[in-house]
Amino acid sequence: MAGKEKTFVLTSTLILIALGVLIILNSSGAYVFDKSWPIVMIVISVGILVERIEDIGGWLIGVVGIIFIVMRNLYPKIESWVQYVLPVVLILLGIYMLFEHFKKMEK
Repeated sequence: MAGKEKTFVLTSTLILIALGVLIILNSSGAYVFDKSWPIVMIVISVGILVERIEDIGGWLIGVVGIIFIVMRNLYPKIESWVQYVLPVVLILLGIYMLFEHFKKMEK
């Protein structure tokens, strides 16, 4: 199995397991599903980082997931302000990373 295919299988299985657990938690009332999507981001991050620990994208996805969990659970008043700032920062970071990727490809 090729490296990318292994990563896809690992990440996909982790996502499926996490979704199953989150649905069970939602059904039992222990944790509502609409607050749990950042956990899926963290699971995706773990799948990426298991394959390649130095992948900056994997780290960023995990950090953003953790930030959203902390904001939603510990600081709900900040969430309304940050819900606009953080996505803009992420979009700008993504655009920067795309430009850097294409610069490396041209060399």
